[in-house]
Amino acid sequence: MLLANRPPIAARAGSMPDPIRARTLTALRWVALAGQAAAVAGGLALGVDLPLGPVAAMIALSGGLNLWLTRRRSTRVTPVQAAAQLCLDAGQVGILLALVGGINNPFALFVLAPLTIAATALPARLTLAVGAVTAGMIALMTLNDAPLRMAADAPLSTGTVLTLAHVLALSIGGGFFALYAHRVASELGAASDALAVTGMALAREQRLQHLGGVVAAAAHEMGTPLATIKLIAAELADELDDIAADRPGLADDLAQLRRSADRCRDILRSMGQAGKDDLHLRRAPLAALLDEAAGPHRDRGRLVVIKAGDLATLSVRRDAATIHGLRNLIQNAVDFAAATVTLTAERTATGIAVTIRDDGPGYPAHLLGRLGEPFLTTRRGEQGPPGSYEGMGLGLFIARTLLERQGATVAFQNDGGALATVSWPIEAITGDDRAALGHNPAIPG
Repeated sequence: MLLANRPPIAARAGSMPDPIRARTLTALRWVALAGQAAAVAGGLALGVDLPLGPVAAMIALSGGLNLWLTRRRSTRVTPVQAAAQLCLDAGQVGILLALVGGINNPFALFVLAPLTIAATALPARLTLAVGAVTAGMIALMTLNDAPLRMAADAPLSTGTVLTLAHVLALSIGGGFFALYAHRVASELGAASDALAVTGMALAREQRLQHLGGVVAAAAHEMGTPLATIKLIAAELADELDDIAADRPGLADDLAQLRRSADRCRDILRSMGQAGKDDLHLRRAPLAALLDEAAGPHRDRGRLVVIKAGDLATLSVRRDAATIHGLRNLIQNAVDFAAATVTLTAERTATGIAVTIRDDGPGYPAHLLGRLGEPFLTTRRGEQGPPGSYEGMGLGLFIARTLLERQGATVAFQNDGGALATVSWPIEAITGDDRAALGHNPAIPG
């Protein structure tokens, strides 16, 4: 398979893909903070004596951090950044619980929530780091295990309050862990299925490319033995002229042999032409690559313009993943363009950039930081174009994944319409220097 044969750039560089969306971490943290605030309010209402100042300070500190992270509008976080955030979350929860009863607090199990998230999304070494912080917090909670104190005018007894708190903690905890595990499994399963389907399509194209190479090589290699057969048949025809009158069947067989050889010669000549062009199975001019990617969308009622300039003849790698990724971006642009989609190729300081611009309403401003995430199905503008297909929200995700695996970076912005920019380092986009097959040897007539 194409993707299996060519490992991701990130993997080859010694890193790993971004494991958790920034939005997921901040959303979970807002939920946790809301739960903490509700628990404090409920405890005060039931007459629990809480150190309100330090507790409020811990909740406010975590809320301020989350607000800052939300305003950054970062789409993804690296594994190390995710681990650092989860360690801070474990520390915040642990200190908060240590202030309000320690290990005896019914909500003590929530100190395990950051570790659960880390175990589902981070590599082992970073999960161990979050686990070490969690273990430290459990030790701190154990050392500070003073029982909760009730106010003198509390409406309920301590035992009753603790029983209610245990029931509530187990209910919320069970729901949280079950829903989180289900959501993670569902998203990973759907994304894996979508990428598997894309991989199968790319593998079929790769097999066709390989088949074309095999056919061209066969045409090249068979030229010499066929020329020998043709030459020997001609010599035999000359030697059998004297006895051809006595054995007409032999003369007919020899004539048929020569006609078959001529037919094979013609076939091999046409295959040989494909052999000379075999280089384009793996390499092609940049303009031809862009034209191939745009081809399926030229008859959809929008004008697709390609501006490659002096880069039009640049020989680049004709990779199935690159073509499919660009095709998805072009499809998205055609879906929302008013009249025109423009593909522009330009040189950059480090390589080549291809921009895909449409004259439509542009991307929704509140989604710019999330474009390229899976399951983002909100349509651009007030509504999608008439008759548009409301899919799984995986088009831009697949395009971005495929292109990044080929060494590109993908950015989205609004500039008089939607603008997607795909940038490659020069060594990632230019193809190898493998030579095309040469001419087949001439077969004497």
